Amino acid sequence: MIKNRNPFIVIGKIEQEYFCDRTEESARLIKSVTNGNNLVIISPRRMGKTGLIQFCYDKPEISKRYYTFFIDILHTSSLREFTYLLGREIYETLLPKSKKMIQLFVQTIRSISGKFGFDPVSGMPVFNVELGDIDRPEYTLDEIFRYLSQADKPCIVAIDEFQQIAKYPEKNIEALLRTYIQKMTNSNFIFAGSERHLMQEMFSSAARPFYHSADMLELKAIIPEEYIPFIIHHFKNRHRDIQKDDVEKVYKLFNGHTYYIQKTFNETFANTPEGTACTIGIMQKAIDTVIELNATVYREILSNIPEKQKEVLYAIANEGEATHVTSAEFVKNHRLTSSSSVQSAVNKLLDKDLITEVDKIYSLTDKFFAIWINRQFGDASKYELI
Repeated sequence: MIKNRNPFIVIGKIEQEYFCDRTEESARLIKSVTNGNNLVIISPRRMGKTGLIQFCYDKPEISKRYYTFFIDILHTSSLREFTYLLGREIYETLLPKSKKMIQLFVQTIRSISGKFGFDPVSGMPVFNVELGDIDRPEYTLDEIFRYLSQADKPCIVAIDEFQQIAKYPEKNIEALLRTYIQKMTNSNFIFAGSERHLMQEMFSSAARPFYHSADMLELKAIIPEEYIPFIIHHFKNRHRDIQKDDVEKVYKLFNGHTYYIQKTFNETFANTPEGTACTIGIMQKAIDTVIELNATVYREILSNIPEKQKEVLYAIANEGEATHVTSAEFVKNHRLTSSSSVQSAVNKLLDKDLITEVDKIYSLTDKFFAIWINRQFGDASKYELI
């Protein structure tokens, strides 16, 4: 059955057979958390943070010794939502593993325990708590951390898109969480984030509560010497021929960005029958299909962006990777208004996560979106494989 699976996985858990490289990164993660340290992982969106964490969770060094939890808080906008997600993840993770810990959960989380239902067959409590049931999130969060401190096994808690807490309306959330976390003796935390400037400020600024509280790991693109042979292997292993030069073109098109390469070859593999050769035309068609399926979403995004921000978005998309975006040359080349208006637009586009910045180099967060924009408003030729 596993042989029939598309080896280029873009959703869900990735089995070890289909996980490419990350040998050093996974060893670093496991070493940090199993030696009592917290870890910060910084990388652009969809570079593989979640896959790396889940991959390490399945390693025997962790899976046999720890309770592991993972929450993605990108879509949250308040401490209440954060608390709800954390509580639900802990409960649902432990439910099939430890009856003792589930009972302790209900006994400890008293602020919402009255909201639990019970399964009529097993008699076990059911987490049917609604967000509105958490009317005192600070108190409930305190109970959750007290509960973790009583766990009968050490815990690892991963919080993805951790920079989101800096955007909550409540004050001093960083200080509140830091206070709880530094008291934990049996739990370690992984703080993952894609907004590099925010994450670095949170953990590298002496004025912030999380200053120097965790090891740092920056997740970069998988090198072509590892990724390209990985792709070729899985095609040939399924009796499909593919040329190294063609794979390199896709790798270069997306600058090694994991998700966009995986998505392209997921679609490409599906369109290459067993016993045939995968051509560059099939790869191009795969990219075209993905972009076409998302065109409505892209138009909706643009409809909600002010014109000045659109102009800067188009300019960055046209450059691919833009530097010195406030320089007179950049403003002139792209017929923008002024350096100050560009800076204002860049800040807003960063806040909306439509662009990303690494080492003062700006690019669109969604690489397929960048290609679509250039097809509509710019020069699409440099984004074509053929």
